[in-house]
Amino acid sequence: MSTEKTEPTAEDLGIKTDMPRTHGEAVTRLADAMLRTALWPAVATAVVGIVVCSVLFDVRGGVSALVGAVVAFGSSLATWWLMRKTAALNPMLVMAGALGGFVGKMIVLLLVLMVLREITWFHVQSLAYTMLAVVIVWAAMDTVAFRRTKLPTLIIDTDDQ
Repeated sequence: MSTEKTEPTAEDLGIKTDMPRTHGEAVTRLADAMLRTALWPAVATAVVGIVVCSVLFDVRGGVSALVGAVVAFGSSLATWWLMRKTAALNPMLVMAGALGGFVGKMIVLLLVLMVLREITWFHVQSLAYTMLAVVIVWAAMDTVAFRRTKLPTLIIDTDDQ
């Protein structure tokens, strides 16, 4: 019979905690918070870009801005998807995936811009500026969500003790 004393957990004391128990849960929670925080400001940025480009450069500018907004949304949602899919991996692999995803996103955005630039009907500046604005707003809101989300810096699995 063991007489070893263990510290009571919050649950043992009847205290409900909302803290994640695993690193994967923390990353998933952060990804969802980032999506919630970034979605509407990015939509507003896209709408403003489309309207301004439509007024300044006619239908051609509006359609080009719409394409830029769609591409920017696709790349930003791909980052969210990547975070959720790699959440359960080793934290170092999650960070490698995030960095690889960022680099991949920038390459895709560059390739889209280079390919669509060759289409004479497209207004390249409307496409580029709207795409850039949506990506920057999304990234800024990701940062805001990261700062606001209360997650522990270190999660120690109880099986590790």
